[in-house]
Parts: sequence; structure tokens; C-alpha cells
Amino acid sequence: MKCKIFFLLLMIPFLGIAQMKLNLKEIEKDLGNSKSPYNYEKLIFKFKGYPKSLDSIEAQHLYYGRNFLKTKVSVTDEDFKNLADAFKSGNFEECIKLGKILYGKDPTNLDVILILLRAYDSTKDAGNFVHHLNQLRLLTEAIKDSGDGKSEKTPYIVNSVGDEYILLNVLNVGKDFTRNSTTYKDSVVDVWSRDDQKIYIKVLYLNF
Repeated sequence: MKCKIFFLLLMIPFLGIAQMKLNLKEIEKDLGNSKSPYNYEKLIFKFKGYPKSLDSIEAQHLYYGRNFLKTKVSVTDEDFKNLADAFKSGNFEECIKLGKILYGKDPTNLDVILILLRAYDSTKDAGNFVHHLNQLRLLTEAIKDSGDGKSEKTPYIVNSVGDEYILLNVLNVGKDFTRNSTTYKDSVVDVWSRDDQKIYIKVLYLNF
């Protein structure tokens, strides 16, 4: 299995394209409520075990609920830098070892899932590759459901710049697009343009 196959799989049109209004306060409330069907522990159990069993609302809660996770991993953390270095050096066994630890802390982190995917691809571990691919698809579907990306009022909404670039790969946006940014109090809206085509992506900068 080659990495190019992985990207082709990501570009397959997803089901469930209906846009859903994003309410971060409700998501935070649901995740912390043990009686809610969208309680974090309930959702993460399904996500780790059988991601295909989650629907679009559950996926939205998991992806955007990461903003409220106390143990979330940042790309600036030393542990993540070690993971990235292991991947860059081609030490995929070490990469998987480190990646599993960070995945345990922050299981919906797209950067960690993507690195694990590439490592499992390189070690020809098809089972884990497909499992994490299903997780990545689920979370990127949640992003695509957040808007249509056609205007500043209906942008795709992402948690981080890293997630924005993963989405751009999924949308097949290449280097021939140019970016213009507008900064707001809680976000940055990037407009990616090529000729008459424009894609709007809102990057959240939340301080809860």
C-alpha cells in the first residue's frame, strides 16, 4: 500500500454533506454530561473501537470538542517534535511507539493520526492503516459539514492551521492557490484563491 493510495482514498467524496450549525458551548456541555448521548467518554470509546459507527453529529462533537480537552497535544510540544523527528528519519517503529502514546492522550489529533497512518503504511500494517484512515475520514467529514467554504459566512471551520492544511489536501488545493487572511478576535479567516475559485476556511483561536 503506497502513500499515494492513501491520498486518493481521502479525496473520495464523503457521505453526509449536509451542513450543521456549530455551537461550541453546547458541544462543551454535552461532552461533560454523563447522561448525554454525546458524552466524551461514550464517543471516544466508539471512535477508538469502531469509528464507522459514529454519525455526523457525534463526529462534530469529537472534532470540535477537542478544544476542551485538557490533555490535547500541540505541535510545539517536545513529545510531538520527537514523533515528527522519528518519522522524518524513517524510524517507523519508534514513530508508532511514540505516536501511540500521544494518540492515547489526544485521540482526535489529526496531526498524530496522519503521522501514524503514514508510519503504518510504511510498515505495511494494513489493519491499523485502515482503522486510522476511517478515523481521519470521520473527522474531516465533520470539518466539511461545518460549511460549504464558498463565503466568509459559510466557511469550513478548523481547530488549527495544521488541520487547515490537512483539509486543503483533502480538497486537492494545490500550490497554485494564493492565500489572503483576515484576523478576528477568536479566529482567522483564510481565503484561498485561484482564478475565479475561492475557498474560505476559518481557523479557530479559542481561549477557554
